[in-house]
Amino acid sequence: MSDAVISIHAGDGVLFGSNIPQQVNRWLQEAARHPDDEQLAEQHLMRALQENSEQLETYVALYKLYCYRARFDEAEAMARIALQKSAEQAGIKHDWRKLDAGSTDWSLFEGPARLLLYSLKALAFIRLRQGDIGEAELVLDQLQVLDPTDRVGASVVRDILRALNDDDD
Repeated sequence: MSDAVISIHAGDGVLFGSNIPQQVNRWLQEAARHPDDEQLAEQHLMRALQENSEQLETYVALYKLYCYRARFDEAEAMARIALQKSAEQAGIKHDWRKLDAGSTDWSLFEGPARLLLYSLKALAFIRLRQGDIGEAELVLDQLQVLDPTDRVGASVVRDILRALNDDDD
């Protein structure tokens, strides 16, 4: 099984994670059923957020929706909220730049620490798309410290960054 946060299971909808309250999951599933209707999907995700503003998977779904639609400012806002809430729920420092390999158990498959890593990866991608290569590199360097075996796949974003740098040369 992959380390992907979201995976599709036939007949079951989308698996956003375990231990998601039923009502929140209902709204997440409704959003997933309407990938081509941005407004409707966003409405369902906002309902999930209203239902439980501490459910990290909702922020992940929102920043992914915004990224897919090239709404990078909104994606960044959601990613930064996800980072702050993930750190809070994991009981670690809120400033991702001050985290290190010993801050928490980064190897867990699920939970706030894993979602923090995924949100850092998203932030690197978003900052890259916004043209802030410097911050994208900082985030990717920090991910290398926190996830040296690349379980969340930050190398994909680093490859994009390298390709952009090669094009500039």
